[in-house]
Amino acid sequence: MTGDRGRRVMVERLQKTASEICPAHLEQPTLAAVLDYWQQKRGDRIMPARADINPLELKEHLGWIILVDVLPDFADFRYRLIGTKVSRYFGEESTGRTVSEAFGRFGPGAVKGVQAIHRKAARDHVPMRAYGGAAWLADGFDYFDALFLPLSDDGKTANMILSAFTFDYSAVQAKSQSALP
Repeated sequence: MTGDRGRRVMVERLQKTASEICPAHLEQPTLAAVLDYWQQKRGDRIMPARADINPLELKEHLGWIILVDVLPDFADFRYRLIGTKVSRYFGEESTGRTVSEAFGRFGPGAVKGVQAIHRKAARDHVPMRAYGGAAWLADGFDYFDALFLPLSDDGKTANMILSAFTFDYSAVQAKSQSALP
């Protein structure tokens, strides 16, 4: 894990989007706070358990938080909880849906790219950051910055991912209000 710290890797399927393994420094305050929280809960372990995560301790960041179940063999990932700000960004509620279902409308490249970030975090037990332009989703999707943090109930296999997905919320609000009649 240490050798990869801060290394940037382009996600081929997602134009103008990059990923970073074990981000060393996060400027976005919500991402920095969630990563610090995850590291505190992890302690000396590879990753914390879901039971270690208390939503009340993340209260000011809940609108940006996503909890994802890791499906067998990392084949897909199911959204268990999606913060209200994230749902507003995507324009729909995807709780209970898989990445394949939620991102299918954006094409197979989007599905594979989003799955790849989740898979890397879960399989390798590492924090992952994805960031950049999101025009690959559709027109009107702006810059985002997201963090993917593995969770494990048995201390060995990641069975959930705690994510924080951030963007310019005021710009998204303005766009959705200007679309109203």
